[in-house]
Amino acid sequence: MNAKPLIALSGATGNIGRAVSAQLADEGARLRLLVRDPSRAPSGAEDVAVAGYGDGEAATAALRGVDVLFMVSAAESADRLAQHRTFIDAAAEAGVGHVVYTSFLGAAPDATFTLGRDHFITEEHLRASGMAWTFLRDSMYLDFLPELAGPDGVIRGPAGEGRVGAVARADVARSAAAVLADPARHAGSILELTGPQALSLAEVARLTTEITGRATSYHEETIEEAYASRAGYGAPDWQVDAWVSTYTAIASGELDLVTDTVERLTGRPPISLVDLLQQA
Repeated sequence: MNAKPLIALSGATGNIGRAVSAQLADEGARLRLLVRDPSRAPSGAEDVAVAGYGDGEAATAALRGVDVLFMVSAAESADRLAQHRTFIDAAAEAGVGHVVYTSFLGAAPDATFTLGRDHFITEEHLRASGMAWTFLRDSMYLDFLPELAGPDGVIRGPAGEGRVGAVARADVARSAAAVLADPARHAGSILELTGPQALSLAEVARLTTEITGRATSYHEETIEEAYASRAGYGAPDWQVDAWVSTYTAIASGELDLVTDTVERLTGRPPISLVDLLQQA
């Protein structure tokens, strides 16, 4: 009998899932990669199962025999919560013992960032599932902040002078891998993952300019201007609300948090924006 637990990784073709699978594979973990398209599975993967979050039957079959599940939140969509519930129910039906879920910093029923409310409801469904759980509450991704600038190099949004302790995707992946290497130690834990400093968008723009040479600035919009400037994309209301609340969540102060969680989990200080931009 194999003494190593079987770890299933959802989102194995995405940025976080792929990085976690690579690290755990290097450490000799037993892995099952869950994908929707097997042709996109990481090369060398031996145990690949095809299952989407919204297909309960396929997910239950794919998760049979799994001890620990790393559940990366599904892609943003109008029915993401329904997909999460279906997938969690499938995991419980399959006999999964522990779920490690990528949530969002400050997940709450009244979170300013509208998608943070979805994460809270997902957390509550996991709490009620009977499975052990660990929540990785990630701040905004550090990698994403410079990409907020439009083609003209201007970051536009109603973030005010608020700050965000954004975390690099690489640090999220390393932290997740550390948790999955010893999941029992972290059962019932809420782990808040941030970068080493909280930055305003004006500071993000300044650092991006200084380090990359790309002229970048921040223009503060009113909430009304933010909605108006995004109206032309033809996106559904829930998505526009999410876009705008990315900025209002920063303005609210809810994301102005810096923790030492990444360093405690990985033994390495988290990546700063300067580090990230210099590595690009």
